[in-house]
Amino acid sequence: MQGLLAVSRSIDRLSSGIGHFVRWLVLASVLISAGNAVMRKAFNIGSNAYLEVQWYLFSTVFLLGAGYVFLKNAHVRIDFIAGKLSPRVNAWIDIVGIVAVILPLCWMLITLSWPVFHNAWVSGEMSQNAGGLVRWPVLLLMPVGFGLLLLQTASELIKRFAFLSGHLAHAITPEVKAHEVDSHAEGAAA
Repeated sequence: MQGLLAVSRSIDRLSSGIGHFVRWLVLASVLISAGNAVMRKAFNIGSNAYLEVQWYLFSTVFLLGAGYVFLKNAHVRIDFIAGKLSPRVNAWIDIVGIVAVILPLCWMLITLSWPVFHNAWVSGEMSQNAGGLVRWPVLLLMPVGFGLLLLQTASELIKRFAFLSGHLAHAITPEVKAHEVDSHAEGAAA
């Protein structure tokens, strides 16, 4: 189990690094959006490329940030029900949800989105808008984003089983954030 927890910590570091990078993309998106709005309203100058860059950045934030959100346990869940259940029951519910929903969904979306990206790459697909951008970078975000979410999902699955087997003292709950579990796991590994 210690080897799996080491893999989990590596995945968590990757997700954390990507999450911190994505924060800067939010700022870039806001600045581009504001600049684009000022140029349109004040100078009557518009650009489809700037609009598409905004959309690309929004897509990047959501797709690449999903694993980070899962790592930080900030995803949507029904906390008022989870709060009434024991940590062990919540861990089992998470395991069932991960295995029955998240893993198959990620795999399906990676499998379906890869050919779309590949076709855009091979054909050099461009936006239909005048002055628009090439499409393949934003289409690549689908398989990459869901691949990162798949990795983080594997990490979360490892942590749930580690908790159930007694290798982690805390379950991942809204009250116990991922960094608290990480610090315990590092102490246990030492």
